[in-house]
Amino acid sequence: MTLFGTSGIRGPVGETVTADLALSVGRALGVDCERVVVGRDPRESGEFLQAALVAGLRESGTDVVDLGLAATPTVARAVGWRDADAGVSVTASHNPPEDNGIKLWQPSGQAFDAAKRERIEERIADGAFDPAGWDASGRLDSWDARERHADAIRDALDRDTLDSHVVVDVGNGAGGVSVEALQSLGCHVETLNAQPDGSFPGRPSEPKAENCRSLATLVAESDADLGVAHDGDADRMRAVAGDGTYLSGDVLLAIFARAAADPGQRVAVPVDTSLAVADYLAERDVGVEYTPVGDVYVAEAASEDGVAFGGEPSGSWIWPDRTLCPDGPLAAATVAALDAARALSERAAEVPDYPIRRDSIEVDGKRAVMDSVRETVLETYDDVTTLDGVRVDLGDAWFLLRASGTQPLVRVTAEAREASRADSVFQEARALVADARE
Repeated sequence: MTLFGTSGIRGPVGETVTADLALSVGRALGVDCERVVVGRDPRESGEFLQAALVAGLRESGTDVVDLGLAATPTVARAVGWRDADAGVSVTASHNPPEDNGIKLWQPSGQAFDAAKRERIEERIADGAFDPAGWDASGRLDSWDARERHADAIRDALDRDTLDSHVVVDVGNGAGGVSVEALQSLGCHVETLNAQPDGSFPGRPSEPKAENCRSLATLVAESDADLGVAHDGDADRMRAVAGDGTYLSGDVLLAIFARAAADPGQRVAVPVDTSLAVADYLAERDVGVEYTPVGDVYVAEAASEDGVAFGGEPSGSWIWPDRTLCPDGPLAAATVAALDAARALSERAAEVPDYPIRRDSIEVDGKRAVMDSVRETVLETYDDVTTLDGVRVDLGDAWFLLRASGTQPLVRVTAEAREASRADSVFQEARALVADARE
């Protein structure tokens, strides 16, 4: 039985994600936890899923700190603040409203790793649960942790005022703590889609470019200095420069990483990150450490000595000296501080822009296809990484072949410093998949 992906349990409500499942997760987690922090994003299904999960925890004799509607990074940070053993976010993050999910957090702020996830799955499968006695059920306390989170962000920036005009697109999600944090830093804050609503009526939850056009337009046509946008649980943050330009994830990653890392340090990034990031950071003698795709893997690498920052182009940003969870509100305040020191548009102009090619190839038996591809690639190329799929570094270019986690597809990505080279490498990579299908 496999319930957890790298981002926890996630799927359609009533099918993959049910109250019965939430109850089982609560019971399994409660086996070795004395106190657990729980919060949820605004999806209506989150109310009964959280209630079921809390019931399972309390039935196990575990005390629960209920944060109610709360950003995922608020939940993750609150585990340490409340001296708890674990945290649970009931959220499907950037997924559509018909989905929901469950993500588990350690006291460090890092998501549960593979071993911890497997232990929960085994307990659920085995029914390894002993209810507490009638007089030993867990207590339930409520706590609004948003002010504590906003205070932590203000303290992390260690400055009196930003005096910036920031537009925050909350995306009808749980990221209102960004507004509080920015206001506490002296910013004039204007909001879009600020009313929590799990149907996400203002825009789709994922803050990608096509979903942030209203934000970009408002920033461009007003006197705003920048704009920021969150997904449903605010673990992600994307940004718009003062001229209305939506910054790509790779550009924003490069900007954050260069500001966070000193010469000689490293930053953790997933294997699908642009070569432009490594080139830009190399100018400052900052190295890049590649990880599998997923914030849990980036967090693991970011916890190593000498790694100053971790980030994913999808919008997850981790400052390990603060917390090992992707903290969208912290990222929002940090990007505002960077812009106040020097305009984001100027910083972005310094990051190289390389041509990148992407495609998805439908296959039968993607596991067998990828096994064949991996064998061929290892025999043919010298610089190969198999952390997540197969990534080949060609010096002036690279390509990545990864199986989709949910569909019968192999995803092909190729990038080079020159367009013609990107095209040729892309065709070379596609041919490897085509040959493996035969």
